[in-house]
Amino acid sequence: MNSLISNLFIFLLATFLGLEVIRRVSPLLHTPLMSLTNAISAISLVGSLTILGRAETSLSITLGAIAVVASTTNVVSGFLITDRMLKMFKTRSPGAANGMFLPVFVVAAIATGGVDLGSHWFTDLGYLIASGLFVMSLKWMNHPKTARMGVWAGEIGMATAIVCTILALASDPALGGRSPAYGYIAGALALGTIIGYPISRVAMTAVPQRTALSHAFGGLAAGLVGTSEYFLAVPHGGPSPFIVGIIAFEVLLGFVTFTGSLIAFGKLAEILKGSPITYKGQNAMNGFLFFVAVACAVGVVVNPALWVVYLVFAGLALAFGVLLVIPIGGADMPTVISLLNSYAGLSACAMGFVLNSPMLIIAGALDGSSGLILSIIMCKAMNRSFTNVLFGAFGAPTATKAMGEAKPIRSASAEEAASILGSASSVVIVPGYGMAVAQAQHKVRELYDALTKKGVNVQFAIHPVAGRMPGHMNVLLAEADIPYTKLVEMDDINGEFPQTDVALVIGANDVTNPAAKNDPASPIYGMPILDVYRARTVMVIKRSMSSGFAGIDNELYTMDNTLMLFGDAKQFVG
Repeated sequence: MNSLISNLFIFLLATFLGLEVIRRVSPLLHTPLMSLTNAISAISLVGSLTILGRAETSLSITLGAIAVVASTTNVVSGFLITDRMLKMFKTRSPGAANGMFLPVFVVAAIATGGVDLGSHWFTDLGYLIASGLFVMSLKWMNHPKTARMGVWAGEIGMATAIVCTILALASDPALGGRSPAYGYIAGALALGTIIGYPISRVAMTAVPQRTALSHAFGGLAAGLVGTSEYFLAVPHGGPSPFIVGIIAFEVLLGFVTFTGSLIAFGKLAEILKGSPITYKGQNAMNGFLFFVAVACAVGVVVNPALWVVYLVFAGLALAFGVLLVIPIGGADMPTVISLLNSYAGLSACAMGFVLNSPMLIIAGALDGSSGLILSIIMCKAMNRSFTNVLFGAFGAPTATKAMGEAKPIRSASAEEAASILGSASSVVIVPGYGMAVAQAQHKVRELYDALTKKGVNVQFAIHPVAGRMPGHMNVLLAEADIPYTKLVEMDDINGEFPQTDVALVIGANDVTNPAAKNDPASPIYGMPILDVYRARTVMVIKRSMSSGFAGIDNELYTMDNTLMLFGDAKQFVG
């Protein structure tokens, strides 16, 4: 009981600490933040290594090996791609990173008995240092000048945790004098590294789907470790009901994250239909299946020996992940990815309770906090609730409202657009998902260079949900060497549009639609938007007049000060 209370206290403290640290991270770095926390949540590798190293049964060896491969893939790809992204944010010199918190954290934990420097002092101290490094890695993500130090701190923390776990296996009493299965461990770590490295080299336009795939790996590892722990305990009378309850929570979140993330990956990669997939009575059916899953979990908690019921529960958790995400449209993918990030962290937390590992609890709570904050930011930016995102089928085809007489659309050629831009003194470029699809960011950089050489003041307006994940546009523009000081958040740039000569919209649709302010019947009414319509001239680069993710027409395109530039964004900007 004392151990449970201590772990609960650690969880609450780590959660509040994570919320406080992560809310200070600049929106500029939200995409690298998600990749970093995703890599840290792969601390489930510690539990995976323990299961595989003990090699108690054929089932535990199989599940443990898969979990190690999945976790290692996350660790390698997560840290490497985060470092790649941060290298793009050019800074004049490294910032001063205050690292005094770490030694204070360690000394305080030892002095208060938070770490037992007994027979396992090396492992305990190593885990404590790793936990402190994970906290510092997120703290240093609050500015581009110190962000790469955050990645290095996370990498050192993860390496410390892995080494300590492998060394601790040598004296693990559960082995009963047997040697740890270091051969299995080496093979699984090597395979995970081989898989993870190429994933870390994906194009920046593919970062959202890579992130979703990483969430899937993290969820799979947590679910498999929990399953292995359960079946290892069943022959010995079964684990205690309390432990079974925690395992059920870990497996539920892990498997929901696994299959849900795979569906999100399919939608983002356009393997699956991006619009909501719905059917009559869908929410009721999902609710019923979730109730059945919870009932199965309760049954296993009451009688841990009911392993068949446990398998039904695990299967329902896998199915629920699919059913939860398929009715969610592409417009809500930023929020879905953030929520899945939070689920992955909470599943790692649950693993920490099962294995009595404060380090796992801390790392999982930090990841869970990150996902929660980013999800709140996304929902606020869309004026939506979590319930509406998860169950609202936003973006599904809707009946077109009668518009009366069609309004004329004014278009311009590339030469006319160039002339207008050349005569402007201030230009605000609004990037969106269309820029990512066309991979036009480097051409946008060339346009930026040409305009600034003429003395034009050029800025970039960034909407929180532009693209397919938090901060997606910032990373793409940083890849093209756009100075991050020119990337301006929505609340800061909106007041400047009335004094802007030209607002150039590249692939952004719903986030620029005046209907969000003018039409109470619109599904996006109330959503904060970029006020591009207030600029003197608005130019929109778009392939056609098709609607955005919300499935509605954009009033901006028919306004008197708007010129439509039809064509591929990359070719048109070039």
